[in-house]
Amino acid sequence: MPPPRHPYFRGLSPTLHISHRGGSLLAPENTLAAFRMAVERYHTQVLETDVHLTRDGELVVAHDDTLERCTDGVGNIADHTLAELQRLDAGHRFTPDGGRTFPFRGQGVRMPSLRELLRAFPALRFNIEVKPDVPGIEDAFFQVLREEGAMERACVGSELDSVGERLARVMPDACHFYPRDALAAFVLSVRTGEQPPEDPRYTVLDMPLYFGDVRLVDEALLRAADAHGKWINVWTVDDPQEMRQLVTEGVGGIMTDRPDLLRQVLDARQNPS
Repeated sequence: MPPPRHPYFRGLSPTLHISHRGGSLLAPENTLAAFRMAVERYHTQVLETDVHLTRDGELVVAHDDTLERCTDGVGNIADHTLAELQRLDAGHRFTPDGGRTFPFRGQGVRMPSLRELLRAFPALRFNIEVKPDVPGIEDAFFQVLREEGAMERACVGSELDSVGERLARVMPDACHFYPRDALAAFVLSVRTGEQPPEDPRYTVLDMPLYFGDVRLVDEALLRAADAHGKWINVWTVDDPQEMRQLVTEGVGGIMTDRPDLLRQVLDARQNPS
C-alpha cells in the first residue's frame, strides 16, 4: 500500500487547475490582479507563485530577482524595501498583444507581499517557490506561513536543493515539492528501470512536461509516483491538446499561464456533450 497523501491534498483529486503565477499570459504575473482573475473567473484550485526577500526582511511575491521585466523599476528586489517595491507599477510591462497595448499600465497594480496574498485568499491552496538562496529566508518564510495560519494549505519548496533542504528542516510537517537534483534523481531512476530513492521529505514532483524533445511524464512515472505516495504537477502547459492528454493520463495537476483554456478543458471533461 502506498503511504497516505499529505493533508494538503485533503478533498482534492486529479486533475488540479493550477494557475502559474496567476496566469501570466492573461494578466500581470504574480499580482493580485492576476490571482483574482484566476480565482474568480476561472475557478482555479491552486495558485502557483514565487517569493523573494526584501531589504527590510519582508517576503514579496515575484519570480525574477530583478525588476526590469515586470515593473517600471530597475535593480534587484533584494536592494529595496517592501514599501519601495510597492510604489512601483507592476502592470507597466504587461501586454497581451505583443506591445500594441498595455491595459494594466497606470492602473495601480502593485507587487503584493506574501502576507497580502495569503490574506486575500484565506481558503485557497498555494504552491510557493522560495527563489533566492539567502541566509534566513527559510525562517522568514516559515514565520509568515505560521502567523497567517497557512501551513496546511501551502505546498512549498525551491528549485535549489540547498534551499529545499533548509525548508524541509525548518518546517518538516509541511507539504514540500522536490528540488531540482532530488527531482532529477527520482525521474531518471524510473526512466532507467530502477527504484527511485526514498525521500520522505518531499511529496510533490513539480516538473516540466518535456526535457528538450523528451516527454518526461509517462505511464511508468505516474505509476512510480503513485506507488511512493507522490503527486505530480506538470508545468507550464498552455496547449489544450497537451492538457487533454494529461487529464486522460491522470496527472495530479496542470500548471498553466492560460487558466482560461485549462478551465475549458476540465469543464468539457466533467460535462461531455
